[in-house]
Amino acid sequence: MAKGSKKDVMFERMQEQKKEVKVVRKIVFWIAIALILVVAVGGFFTYRYIKSALEPIEAESDKTVQIEVPIGSGLDTISQILEEKGLIKNAKIFKYYAKVNNESDFQAGTYELSKAMTPDELLKSLKTGKVYRTPVFSMTIPEGLTVEQIAERIAAKTTVTKEEFLTYIDSDDTIMNLQAIYPEIITDEVKNENIRHPLEGYLFPATYPFYEKEPTVQTVVETLIDGTKANVTPYLAALEEEKKSVHWLLTFASLLEREATAQADRQTIASVFNNRLKEGMPLQTDPTVLYSLGEHKDKVSLKDLEVNNAYNTYQNKGLPPGPIAAPGAASIEAVIDPSDTSYFYFLADKTGKNHFAKTYDEHLKLKAKYIDGK
Repeated sequence: MAKGSKKDVMFERMQEQKKEVKVVRKIVFWIAIALILVVAVGGFFTYRYIKSALEPIEAESDKTVQIEVPIGSGLDTISQILEEKGLIKNAKIFKYYAKVNNESDFQAGTYELSKAMTPDELLKSLKTGKVYRTPVFSMTIPEGLTVEQIAERIAAKTTVTKEEFLTYIDSDDTIMNLQAIYPEIITDEVKNENIRHPLEGYLFPATYPFYEKEPTVQTVVETLIDGTKANVTPYLAALEEEKKSVHWLLTFASLLEREATAQADRQTIASVFNNRLKEGMPLQTDPTVLYSLGEHKDKVSLKDLEVNNAYNTYQNKGLPPGPIAAPGAASIEAVIDPSDTSYFYFLADKTGKNHFAKTYDEHLKLKAKYIDGK
C-alpha cells in the first residue's frame, strides 16, 4: 500500500507539473501575442503620425506665413522655426527627413511660405532662396481673348462655370471689392456705362499655376488681375508723367493685340494710332467693329462699319470706352515705347503681313496690290 501510494503521489505531481507547464506556455504565448499586437499597433500609429507629419498642414490653404532664417542657421534651428510658425507638424521628424534625404546648405533670408507646402517644397525653397510649390494644375490664357472666351477656358479647367464667372466679374460688388484691393489698377473708368464688361482687358494672358483642386471664382479672377498688376506696375510712373491711366494703356494695348502679329508691327501700329489720334482722325480699326457686333467674322463688310456702337472706331474718334481683349506684355510695352513714324495707314495682306503708308493715295495703291490683286 505504501509503495503504491508513493507512486500515485509521484504521478499526481507529474500531472500537476505538466499542467503548470501548459499554463506557463499559454501565459507566455498570450504575452507574446499581446507584445506583438502592442508593437504592431504602436508601429501603425507611429507610421500614421510620421506620415501625417510629412504632409502639408493645410493642403488647400492659399495663405502665406513670413519667416526669417538667420545667417548660419542649422537644420535644428530651421526645423524649430518652421514648427513654431505652423508650417510643419513636428520639428524632429522634419529634421530627420531632411537628414535622410541628405538636404543641407540652406539659404538665410525672409520667406513667404505656405501651409499648403510639402516638406520637399519647403526644403527646396530653403536651399535655393526661392519659394517653390507644386501646382495641382496649370491654366493657360492666350493673348487677345475676350472675357467671354476666357470664361470658356476657365470653365474647361475648373469647376467655375462660364455663367458664374461672367456674373461675378460684371457684379458691382465685385468691382468695388477689386478697386479696394487694386486701387492703382482698377479705377472708376471701368464703370463707364458704355463698357460691355468692366474687367475686359484686365485679366492678364499667361500660364497660371493653381494650388487648389477647385479654386473659387474669386481666386481665379484675382490671380489673373495679379498678372495685370505685375505687368503694368513698372509703367505707372511713366503713365502718370504723361497724364495717362492704366485703363487708357490697356485699351490701347488691346487694339494692338488684335491687329498685330509681330513685335515690330505692334510698335509701328502704335505709331499709326498715335499719329491719327494727334490729328483727330478716327482710328478705323476692324477689331473694334467686330467687338461692337459681338461676333467673329473673317471679313468686315461696309455695312458692318456703320454699326452704331461706342466701340466702333469708324464711327467714333479716339479710343473705344475700354479694352476689346486681353493684351499681352508685348502689346503693353509697344504702347509705352512705340515706333517714331509718319505713317497714318496700314493694311494686312492675305498672308497677314502688314503694309504701312504715309498718305491715303499710298494706302490705296497698297490695297490695290495686296487686297484687290491689281
